[in-house]
Amino acid sequence: MDKEQILIRISGKDQIGLTASIMSILARYDAQILDIGQADIHSTLSLGILIRIDENVSGQVMKELLFKATELGVVIGFEPISDEDYEAWAGRQGKNRYILTVIGRSLSARQIQAASEVISNHGLNIDAIKRLTGRMSVMHPERNVRACVEFSVRGNLENRAEMQRSLMHLSAQTGMDFSFQKDDMYRRMRRLICFDMDSTLIQTECIDELARRHGVGDKVAAITERAMRGELDFKESFTERVALLKGLDVSVMQDIADHLPITEGTDRLMSVLKTCGYKIAILSGGFTFFGEHLQRKYGIDYVYANELEVGEDGKLTGRYVGDIVDGRRKADLLKLIAMTEHVNLAQTIAVGDGANDLPMLLEAGLGIAFHAKPRVKQEAGQSLSTIGLDGVLYFLGFKDSHLGEQGKL
Repeated sequence: MDKEQILIRISGKDQIGLTASIMSILARYDAQILDIGQADIHSTLSLGILIRIDENVSGQVMKELLFKATELGVVIGFEPISDEDYEAWAGRQGKNRYILTVIGRSLSARQIQAASEVISNHGLNIDAIKRLTGRMSVMHPERNVRACVEFSVRGNLENRAEMQRSLMHLSAQTGMDFSFQKDDMYRRMRRLICFDMDSTLIQTECIDELARRHGVGDKVAAITERAMRGELDFKESFTERVALLKGLDVSVMQDIADHLPITEGTDRLMSVLKTCGYKIAILSGGFTFFGEHLQRKYGIDYVYANELEVGEDGKLTGRYVGDIVDGRRKADLLKLIAMTEHVNLAQTIAVGDGANDLPMLLEAGLGIAFHAKPRVKQEAGQSLSTIGLDGVLYFLGFKDSHLGEQGKL
């Protein structure tokens, strides 16, 4: 018996039992569901169903569906799909798929237009659009001040690097953040996340705070400036700065640790990551004293940072113990932890703000530049600057409505 494909489109006010009513008719005629998709915006339904059915009953099926649509008060339409068109469409599924995540404190039509144009300019087609953040309040705009939209796109992307540059340029122009990722199994199975500490998990540079308390803030700042000009490498500048801390009492370090300014969104991010079973690491060019404080606070699995030497008198000696954790060391540690945890590198995430974070950002499956300088943003590819650290969750595909109690804002 000959069969045909029919695309059914239904739109109108959403209501309980609508899909079940439509499916009951299709079930009576033993229709095969080739594809189905639904979107619901402000209680307005858009439902698409692609069926394969015997030709001799298709007319009766459409007649019954029209009667049911009238009864339900929705609009229904039908479109025949040839075997050739169906096969061509089916053959494209699952190939060359990407996810573009767009984040801002709020999102305007102009911003969405700009993002959509970048997608189309690079030969990609939007298959689906999904809002990941909770609904914003128009009466209380101060609540839930964030907006995130996820585009599922498909096509033959000839120059991914060029598209990445287009998105980074757009980010600087419009004040939006972007993440552009291949939609593969690794994106949905991330298992290890590594954070820089200073200016990432906390909103300060611990060495600067220690220097300020010890009265050598200006001297440390001058060394940092020389390093930024390329006159000193990281090891030289680190050694010189640590030497200036000689004589500082450890009690000062404890006071600083007790009052660390935690970055916006960190509490929420850590709660969700721990609940979902992620392994979490701090890989920092800062100090273990503060990293271990955060480890106790959040249940972090690994901390690798620099160890300050403390004398018998309870004061810093101006020296450090062990190897310096610099940019290259961070990347090596990420690979080591991934190996220890039996995690593929494609399943790893790294988050940091500075140039010394770039090696691990580039090594990880997903490297995110957080409130970083333009060069770091450009090289990392993924950038988060408009909202807090919990914005990382949207890059991982989390949706506010699915996060439960631990994900509440």
